[in-house]
Amino acid sequence: MTRTAVIAGVGPGLGESLARRFVTEGCQVGLLARSANYLDGLSADLGEDALAVPTDVTKRAEVEAAFDAVREAFGPVDVLVNHASGGAWKGVTDITPAEFDDALAVSARGGLLCSQAALPDMLDGNGGTIIFTGATSAVRGRGGAAGFSAAKFAVRGLAESMARELGPRGVHVAHVVIDGQILPPGAGSNGLPRGRDEYLDPDEIAASYWHLVEQDESAWTLELDLRPHVEEF
Repeated sequence: MTRTAVIAGVGPGLGESLARRFVTEGCQVGLLARSANYLDGLSADLGEDALAVPTDVTKRAEVEAAFDAVREAFGPVDVLVNHASGGAWKGVTDITPAEFDDALAVSARGGLLCSQAALPDMLDGNGGTIIFTGATSAVRGRGGAAGFSAAKFAVRGLAESMARELGPRGVHVAHVVIDGQILPPGAGSNGLPRGRDEYLDPDEIAASYWHLVEQDESAWTLELDLRPHVEEF
């Protein structure tokens, strides 16, 4: 079955791996991010099943226009991945209110706006899947990252609330905790500060996201925790 998916917050690394995996699985994918040049290049590489839609996910009008463009090209949205995140890596004594607000806006407000734009298709159709990308900081605040931690906690709360509200209506909402550092794009083993097996492979993370899309409604996952096997926890 062909699905229409939107990945909000596509960039080199996991976002690109998600796009490639979803296209490989037969999806038609809308790619949302601020960087038009990057999106155009990725879309051209992925072919006719990918659509680049430069979008600031913190702005309702841009989000609504982006989803309209995806619907016009591919049809109603079946899958949404809220992958955008932001946050100045500063502690509570250094971060400015504007930087704090920006972190919340990109992660939590962006996730809300994209979800609100996708949900009419899912609720009027045959359901759907919404996945939020989380981090270790969503469950354990990180020192020196007040904005990022607060934003990721907010995203986790939003995902859990949506799952309880929308699950009975046929929409699977899941939150993925990325508990570790993702292997950087194009990184060779000689250029890494740690051993390669201490990183999460973005292609394997993308495979786990796809598993969430395909889960039977009798056994939906609310929260998936991914980490490299050599990490201490």
